[in-house]
Amino acid sequence: MFADTVGGANASANLYSLLQTCVANGIDGYRYLSALLVALPRAKTVEDYEALLPWRLAAADR
Repeated sequence: MFADTVGGANASANLYSLLQTCVANGIDGYRYLSALLVALPRAKTVEDYEALLPWRLAAADR
């Protein structure tokens, strides 16, 4: 309803999905997104991207 394009709707859905995954795992969504946006440009391999999943990034943060 609030997205102007299908691509925008998909981007919003991906963001909401990440945040709800944080909620389900008891992770602060703001802290996760902050850490994710800093680390994401350095990710090159599949393992790098897997390390950025909410529950893995939060475990590394502890």
